[in-house]
Amino acid sequence: MSEVQSWIFFIVLIGLFLAAIVLVPQLLLRRAMRQVVGIFRRLEATSAERAKTVEELGLKPRSLTQNLLRGRDYKQYALQIMLRAQIIQMAEGERLYLSEENLGASRLIKAPPPSVSL
Repeated sequence: MSEVQSWIFFIVLIGLFLAAIVLVPQLLLRRAMRQVVGIFRRLEATSAERAKTVEELGLKPRSLTQNLLRGRDYKQYALQIMLRAQIIQMAEGERLYLSEENLGASRLIKAPPPSVSL
């Protein structure tokens, strides 16, 4: 391999590494958003009357040691982003629910529609 080819290879490798650093967290965050929507739908927390606490939803933040052992929990970031976008809304008593209307209007996440059971 010539010196020029070595430099090109090195530059391409650095570019791929930088792309991975930027793209992988975005993909993991989008996946976490879909998972959070799924949790709210599965537990039927889709109205203020059916709102659930963070503990009931299983979305309580993990401890530092759990994060070190299991890796970053993107569901916490997804929950915060969705709260700011009002896709997840707060009801009385710090209970949370999914606003299907705001989810459908949001460009933030395109989650599949709720399943209809017959």
